Amino acid sequence: MIGFAVIVSLSTLAAGVVLALALRRLPTVRLQLAGLALLAVGLPLASVILGGLVMFHMHDDVKILAVAAASASTALAAAVLVAARIARRLGSLEAAAEELSGGELKTRAPTAGPRELAHVGEAFNSMAGNLEALFDARRQLVAWASHDLRTPVASMQAMLDAVDDGLASSEEYLPALRQQTRTLALLVDDLFELARIDSGALTLELRQAQLSQLISHCVCGLEAEARARRVHLSSQLHDSLPDVRCAPEHVQRVLYNLLTNALRHTPSDGSVVVRAQQRPGELEVSVEDTGVGLSSEAQGRAFERFWRADASRARTNGGAGMGLAIARGFVEAQGGRMWAENRPGGGARFAFTLPIAEREPEPAVA
Repeated sequence: MIGFAVIVSLSTLAAGVVLALALRRLPTVRLQLAGLALLAVGLPLASVILGGLVMFHMHDDVKILAVAAASASTALAAAVLVAARIARRLGSLEAAAEELSGGELKTRAPTAGPRELAHVGEAFNSMAGNLEALFDARRQLVAWASHDLRTPVASMQAMLDAVDDGLASSEEYLPALRQQTRTLALLVDDLFELARIDSGALTLELRQAQLSQLISHCVCGLEAEARARRVHLSSQLHDSLPDVRCAPEHVQRVLYNLLTNALRHTPSDGSVVVRAQQRPGELEVSVEDTGVGLSSEAQGRAFERFWRADASRARTNGGAGMGLAIARGFVEAQGGRMWAENRPGGGARFAFTLPIAEREPEPAVA
C-alpha cells in the first residue's frame, strides 16, 4: 500500500510539473488562470479517485469518492470565479491602455480590486497624468515659442518694408535690426538649451571651483545695470567657503539669470543681495530681493518654461520666460536643487545648491 502511495505521489508531481510548463504556452492570462485552476483541482482529484478506486476494491467505503469529488468541485468553482474576476480587472487595464495609446490622454484605469492590480492601476494613472501634462507642456511650448519668434520677425519685416518703400534709410534701422537679430539668436539658443535639458543630452564638465569668485564676477558684471535701475546690489558670503564641484560657466549663467530676474522685479531704491552658506555636503546660494514677492501661483510655476507672472508683459520687460527653467536644468545637471520662496521680511528668494568638492588626499611625506 505504501509503495502504491509513493507511485501515485511521484506520478502526480511529474504530471503537475509538465502541465505547469505547458500552461506558459497559453496565449492569454485568462486562459493561463483557467488552466491553473483546472490543474490545481484536477491533479488532486485524480489522485484521490485513483486511491479511492483501489480502496473500493479493497472493500473500503465508497463515500470517500463522493467527498473528494464534492470538495474538488467546490475548489474548482472558487478557482474559476477568482480567475474570472482577475481576468476582468486585467481586461479593464488592457482597455485603458488601448485608449491611451489611441490618444485619449484623459483615460484612467480602475484602482479597485486586489492590492497588486490596484497598484498597477495607480501606476498606470500616474503615467497617464504625466503624459497628459507633457503634451500640454508641448502645446504651450509651441504656442509661446511661435509668439516670441513672431514678434521680432514681424518687427524686422516692417523695418525692411519701410526701407524698400523709401520711408526710411537702411542706416536708420540698422541698429534696430541688429538688436532684433540678437533677440532671435538668444531665443533660439535658449530653445536649444531647453531641448538638450529635456532630452537628457546636456553634458557638463564638472571640476573644482571657488564659488565666491564666481559670485563676485557676476555681481561686478551687473553693477552698472543695478545703478541704472537705482537698486543696491551686493553679496554677503561666509568666510572660508569650501570649493564646489560644478561647471563654472554654467553656474555663472544661473547666477546671471537669477540676478537679472531679481533686478527686473525690484523697485527703485530697493536691494538685491547674494548669499552663500555651507550645508551638510553642499553649498546653498540664494538671490534675495526687496520686491513684491511671489504669489502662490508664482511659487509653483516660476520654473515653467514660457510662464510669466504677468502675461501682458512685453518681451523687452519680461524676457521669454525660459531663463529660470534653463537655470534649474543647469543646477540639476550638476547634482544640485533649485527652489523659489518668499523672504520673511518681504520680497522673493531664489536659492540653489551645489555639491561640495571632495578634498584631494594630501601627498605622503617621504
